Amino acid sequence: MTAALTADLFVSADGWAKGERSPGYFGYHGPDLGRWIEEESARPQHVLLGRLTYEALDSVPGEARDEAYETMTRLPTTVFSRTLTSVDWPGARIESGDLAETVRVLKDASAAPLRTMGSLSIVRQLLNAGLVDRLRLMVFPLLVGPGGREPMLAGVEEADLDLVDHRVLDGRTVLLEYAPTGRPIPH
Repeated sequence: MTAALTADLFVSADGWAKGERSPGYFGYHGPDLGRWIEEESARPQHVLLGRLTYEALDSVPGEARDEAYETMTRLPTTVFSRTLTSVDWPGARIESGDLAETVRVLKDASAAPLRTMGSLSIVRQLLNAGLVDRLRLMVFPLLVGPGGREPMLAGVEEADLDLVDHRVLDGRTVLLEYAPTGRPIPH
């Protein structure tokens, strides 16, 4: 049985993963979002991260490291990097080989579902390789505009998606879950 791979991205309504002046969660953290993050972190999973996302998460200040953070650091995690030589999280290991091939092996070998957190480059490559089973977009209610940094899915090839779930968190943030269909794009 092959483990499912879910790619999670937090984005602005105009498609940016980050803004020039945007704080964490674009400044829209609320109780529903906090619960969702806690519930998702508590699920059995194998996390896939790129180097930049790992370094950003690893540099979270001590006072912000709550139980959900500590749970996340203990999850089985593969950090894709050609430059890191070590990682501090007890459940993490570094992989410097071919991303798509490594993920194919993990999908076949993992007892737990696979999940990305952020890691735009990783998500783009996995989408283009046809390895993503679910794409979840947490869309925050703002337009970042010209201050936008890191366009959400720049360089991703065309793909048809089915909307398989959606919900509103904190009355303003929308979680959209899509499944790639493999069908051709209508032209």
